[in-house]
Amino acid sequence: METIEHLQRRISGLRDLHSIVRTMKALSAVSIRQYERAVESLRGYYHTIELGLHVVLTDLPLARMRDESHPNGRVSALVFGSDHGLCGRFNEEIAEFAAEHLRSPPDGEFPFLLAVGARVAARLEPLGYAVHDLFAVPSSADGIASTVQRTLLKIDEWRRERDARTLHLFFNRQVSGASYEPTAIRLLPIDMRRFAALRAKGWPGRTLPTYSMDRGRLLSALLRQYIFVSIFRACAESQASEHASRLSAMRSAESNLDEWLAEVTERYRRERQSVITSELLDVVSGFEAITAHKD
Repeated sequence: METIEHLQRRISGLRDLHSIVRTMKALSAVSIRQYERAVESLRGYYHTIELGLHVVLTDLPLARMRDESHPNGRVSALVFGSDHGLCGRFNEEIAEFAAEHLRSPPDGEFPFLLAVGARVAARLEPLGYAVHDLFAVPSSADGIASTVQRTLLKIDEWRRERDARTLHLFFNRQVSGASYEPTAIRLLPIDMRRFAALRAKGWPGRTLPTYSMDRGRLLSALLRQYIFVSIFRACAESQASEHASRLSAMRSAESNLDEWLAEVTERYRRERQSVITSELLDVVSGFEAITAHKD
């Protein structure tokens, strides 16, 4: 049987843990919103890039848009996860998803992997995929841009030194609330045919804009921005999903702690009542014994 002192310590520990869980839940709720705003802010910028590509590609012959469905060179992959735990199967799911997509490379050589998040890196290695470089997850939405810049430098290094011409992005995309889904995007090489559909879209204004600079330079600049925005959005989506998953886990933990605290508190009350009752019975028995002795 547990003593009152032991039950008191358990109640104190549960209350401390409950306070930590509530704090983490509040932090996750705040963090989700900042990353959601980051994703929303990119939509307008991405649309601007699309409009620019619309103008540049309007009179470009389809024959000049290469089919890059089977590119040459080595494969590289960028996998987004988390540095911290307490977020359910967030890292396990994206690691397994990436491993499934990268399985059985056609050239027999495993891809170069860049992991953003120590936890997802630890999940990839048991699946047979060595992580060549590891970046920390940005601590806030303001840090995403610098992480993307470092990522682009690493990708460019792999392209120059290791002939890694294909790049896949793997990240969890928030669907609604605490739910998310693993997502894969082949970012490089850019298949220009995917942008051919822009021709079918009508221009939102009355007159199609013109440009004076060299088409190749303008197209190159637009595609660089497209790559930057794609990686930025993947990072922001991943972090929004991470905090949504953690928020869900903390809500579940808070509910369980409430139940445990109520259960232990009830046991403490019963045990305390039992002790009080026993003490009262001892007092009554003593009083009766003294009264009987006087008689």
